[in-house]
Amino acid sequence: MGVAFDQVACELFEGRATLDLLVDLLSRLYPRLALVCLDPGSSEHLEALKAKAAAINPLIEIETSLDAAGIVAVVGRTPLHEGDCVYVGSEGWRVKLSRSRPVGSADGRNPFGAGAAACFAAANIFRHVFRESLTRGEPDRDFELSLLDFSKSSPGANPVLEGVDLGESHLVGIGAVGHGAAWALSRAPVQGMLHLVDAETIDDTNPQRYVSTLWADRGSSKVEQVVGWFGSPGGLQVVPHPMTWGQYLQQRQDWHLERVAVALDSAEERIAVQAALPRWLVNAWTQALDLGVSRHEFTGEKACLACLYLPTGQRKSESELIAEAIGLPQLERDVIRGHLYQSLPLDRPFLKQIAAAKGMPVEPLLPFEGKPLREFYSKAVCGGIVLQHSGKTDASQGSAEVPMAFQSALAGVLVASEMVIHAGALRDEPIATTTKINLLRPLGSELNVPEAKREGCICQDKDYQAAYRTKYERETRV
Repeated sequence: MGVAFDQVACELFEGRATLDLLVDLLSRLYPRLALVCLDPGSSEHLEALKAKAAAINPLIEIETSLDAAGIVAVVGRTPLHEGDCVYVGSEGWRVKLSRSRPVGSADGRNPFGAGAAACFAAANIFRHVFRESLTRGEPDRDFELSLLDFSKSSPGANPVLEGVDLGESHLVGIGAVGHGAAWALSRAPVQGMLHLVDAETIDDTNPQRYVSTLWADRGSSKVEQVVGWFGSPGGLQVVPHPMTWGQYLQQRQDWHLERVAVALDSAEERIAVQAALPRWLVNAWTQALDLGVSRHEFTGEKACLACLYLPTGQRKSESELIAEAIGLPQLERDVIRGHLYQSLPLDRPFLKQIAAAKGMPVEPLLPFEGKPLREFYSKAVCGGIVLQHSGKTDASQGSAEVPMAFQSALAGVLVASEMVIHAGALRDEPIATTTKINLLRPLGSELNVPEAKREGCICQDKDYQAAYRTKYERETRV
């Protein structure tokens, strides 16, 4: 895989942002990377990119020639006359991609189109490398995509990003998506106060997907790590909260929540955030077939966030899911439930039972001795350790789905852009509740999807409606 760029790209804010994120993403997945400057003026930036790639993966092989590259992402205005190329760039809120000609980058201070361009470039490289294993994984063709309305058909508005005040906003969940959002917001010329809420620390499974995260960051608080990215005085004031959403609300006591961005893993956690009744919120996700964002107000005809995640029909309990995943369904009622309810630490005999049930050695599980069962399930089972060592990935044993870094990063860039768009009232016309993008296929033509309210949701409950009105009605009248 190759990344080529020229001096023009290095001199422009958006060009540098695209290169920064693109090299970050590629260095987390591929063992060899060609980094090539297309003119002498960009050689200084080349050394910085090589250092970045080596910091992410000390074992990465950096080539200085494109001769062996199967596909090359090109940032700038210089064409390559042979080989398979994907040209990417941006202009403010617009993402530009072409397979035939350079598209260039603008010099605005907007990181959102630039960050999205890097994700689309990384996705096209991935589809090229794994084209024989993907269904409909052909490359993208030329497009310009606006992050304001997600239209490819007309240029539309493209306002300069300046003077936006986020007020008091929240980003809940600093995982792979949250890191992508923080990457973008740390580069955006915005003001206000941003609360970061997440109780977890960075573990061994995270650097593969978390942008701007190094192996040395393991063990550090996710929110504390991200705070260090925001350095300019007079810009966005960032406040870390290394705790759960429930703990944060209990500590805060004031439940006036003007703007909340949600980058959490589970339906239950998302519903809990909506139940706190923010005035407005935006949600981001990655899943097997797509990634995307959804925008929500509690009143009106459109779906609230809880509407999208209400369970349908009967489903297995948490204890049943975990018992099956660790191969001990017979212990679900008497043992698994007790560990979950009382947050009991896992002891070595229990870990040996799990290892025996999964047909694997116990040694990979020993770091979880003394840890609660939920943490083990999240990191060892969902993180793929159990499946990797047992070698069982068939449908009967379940499978571990781990989104690629470029998928999580794009979801993060989008959720951050929605916060800024909402705070700055930058969208001329409202759009549908949900926007979905599948980066493993060519970009679709209709990305926005309406979502109606669901019967039985809290947004149709009179008590919740009254609480929402009471919380915000005075500000609305003013």
